[in-house]
Amino acid sequence: MTRRAKITIIGAGNVGATCAHWAAAKELGDVVLLDIIEGMPQGKALDLMQSAPIERYDCNIVGTNRYEDTANSDVVIITSGLARKPGMSRDDLLAKNVEIVKSVTVEVARHSPSAVLIVVSNPLDAMVYTAWKVSGFPTNRVVGQAGVLDTARYRTFIAMELGCSIEDITALLLGGHGDDMVPLPSYTSVAGIPVTHLIPKDRLDAIVDRARKGGGEIVSLLKTGSAYYAPAAASVQMAEAIIKDKKRILPCAAYCDKEYGIGGYFVGVPCVLGRNGVEKVLEVPLAPEEKAAFQTSIDHVKELVAQAEKLLGH
Repeated sequence: MTRRAKITIIGAGNVGATCAHWAAAKELGDVVLLDIIEGMPQGKALDLMQSAPIERYDCNIVGTNRYEDTANSDVVIITSGLARKPGMSRDDLLAKNVEIVKSVTVEVARHSPSAVLIVVSNPLDAMVYTAWKVSGFPTNRVVGQAGVLDTARYRTFIAMELGCSIEDITALLLGGHGDDMVPLPSYTSVAGIPVTHLIPKDRLDAIVDRARKGGGEIVSLLKTGSAYYAPAAASVQMAEAIIKDKKRILPCAAYCDKEYGIGGYFVGVPCVLGRNGVEKVLEVPLAPEEKAAFQTSIDHVKELVAQAEKLLGH
């Protein structure tokens, strides 16, 4: 009998608990929800277990404060860290979250040395780099969740603009997770029709801008927290691609060296996600203005990573 996949989620706050919810609902495997706050992951896990008879999913969901319970996980989703508050940039979070992600990754690598790590903590591109450096894992087994969420926001706004189904919208987005991400209208289509044939340039520019600021828009509306339904759904879509070896092409923060001439950083690019994590980075030709915007994004990622390296003492 084959064993169920094991998914560990580090951090049982809004994003982590919602990841557990989506993963259980999809029956991806058994779920371990870990947090440093005693009782909190246990309570949320028990609540989710009691949802199983209603929603009819068969999996075990365990809440814990002990990394021993996460041993031999197939996929580990790291959501730990401080969330953004209104007026706070992702960069402000850097010092505190480097410390948190470092301590978490040490434990994860010790107990699940064969896992694929999906990093969600912000500032995303620097946190993926931190997890990679600290874990010692090969680059294909460390990946950041950003592009799936950012593309989902972009697709949502296009569907709202056109009054059509989100299912018919295919889109691609590159770069760092933040205000300098690069949505690509040239790779965006609606039921195969280029989006540029359906939406005038000024409206499309406004949609691209709103997608870039999508996280900040939700922070300003909530006032006491940041988005969690869509970030969790995006993380679990990546976990599903890995656990089921689906070979999905998804935009993720993946390690690029020669690809796009990036030179050794984790940046948002289209990837093939399968059992081995990032199995391939796909290089696509870019229009001159897309290339320039992507370069700006890469430069910002390099600045963040330089700060993270100082904090890590590398």
